Amino acid sequence: MQEREISPGYAQVEQSEVSSVLRNTYGLLAITLLFSGMVAYVAQQMAVPYPNIFVVLIGFYGLFFLTAKLRNSGWGLLSTFALTGFMGYTLGPILNMYLSMPNGGDVVAAAMAMTALVFFGLSAYVLITRKDMSFLSGFLMAGFWVLMGAVVANLFFQISGLQLAISAGFVLFSSAAILFQTSAIIQGGERNYIMATISLYISIYNLFISLLQLIGVFSGDD
Repeated sequence: MQEREISPGYAQVEQSEVSSVLRNTYGLLAITLLFSGMVAYVAQQMAVPYPNIFVVLIGFYGLFFLTAKLRNSGWGLLSTFALTGFMGYTLGPILNMYLSMPNGGDVVAAAMAMTALVFFGLSAYVLITRKDMSFLSGFLMAGFWVLMGAVVANLFFQISGLQLAISAGFVLFSSAAILFQTSAIIQGGERNYIMATISLYISIYNLFISLLQLIGVFSGDD
């Protein structure tokens, strides 16, 4: 039985595809973060109220699944901006809440700085070491359902300290998701840059919100 050999030409094509996905992902991620930030700023300046939780859930999951369905067409880009714009809109009222508190500006700035540090640090680690992080898939699946259960419990029972635990859990979950998604790109497991962008964007968004809550609590402003 002959072993299958991978030709140098095939390896070069494979690496070229990975580089293309990586380049397109980070390019689109930068643009969507900028766009989302602009929407958040407008929502903040207009002092819009935070939407009803059901509106948020329907809007997020509706646009997410729409983007997944359209990911292989030009319409996928449009739905990507719709999703990130919607999430930016929900961020505006949250920022206003923290900025209205004493030292709120410092809390927001610290959360932004820590989010950037964590994202760039984790991304650089995977890109440099090129380690396969696929083993995190089980942790992410279990973590998702645990966090969703905790969020639902917190909505109905308002257990003391649970919100803090949820925020800490989302920091760990989002960090693991960044490692997993970045690894999936460089290992060739993710070929669609739109879905890769959405995954990283959501991780960054959740990481920022969770750090904002944690820093707010420990600074005495929440």
